[in-house]
Amino acid sequence: MAEISKATLKRFPVYLKALRKLSQSGTKRIRSTELSEYVDIKATTIRHDFSLIGQLGKQGYGYDVDELINIFAKQLGEDYDGDMILIGVGRLGKAILNYNNWNHVAGEIVCAFDIQADKRNKEDKVNVPVYHISKLKDKIPAGCEIAILCIPQGAQEIVNELHDLGVKGIVNFTREHFVLPEGMIKTDVDVVSVIEELVFEVNSLNK
Repeated sequence: MAEISKATLKRFPVYLKALRKLSQSGTKRIRSTELSEYVDIKATTIRHDFSLIGQLGKQGYGYDVDELINIFAKQLGEDYDGDMILIGVGRLGKAILNYNNWNHVAGEIVCAFDIQADKRNKEDKVNVPVYHISKLKDKIPAGCEIAILCIPQGAQEIVNELHDLGVKGIVNFTREHFVLPEGMIKTDVDVVSVIEELVFEVNSLNK
């Protein structure tokens, strides 16, 4: 198998989630042009990504959906599509919960935690149950390995508790510095930095 870039690997879970949805709706085979419309990725990119794994489709026939699901599940790990939790249901946390492309992302946020759980459940329009942060140990889903962190403060304490509960990966939206316990990894999401990088690239085009 050819070497696969990080950019391509990031698209694999998108394909897997979409293919599982298609399979559930009864779709048995699909062409790259049809999948392109479903996941909003160019058909040429899809064909290139698939070619890196092997000869997956047949001209005029398309791709076998169930076969693709098995292949991508093996590439990503059979448990890749597990439950996730979100901690901090403020403006950013609510926006993430209501993100309209979750159907095309590996994993699923099944519940959230916040210090104002009662308010979030009664007044805020979120699509998962929200528990008080003190209930984290009791309410975290069995086998949960990924948490999305959107709290304004107290990150270190929460991360330590998540580690003790078996969480291995953190998607970090906080601006706080914290030390990861051994055996955990994190991905930092900094919108400001992304915008700054884009501005730099735009300025480079203008020169």
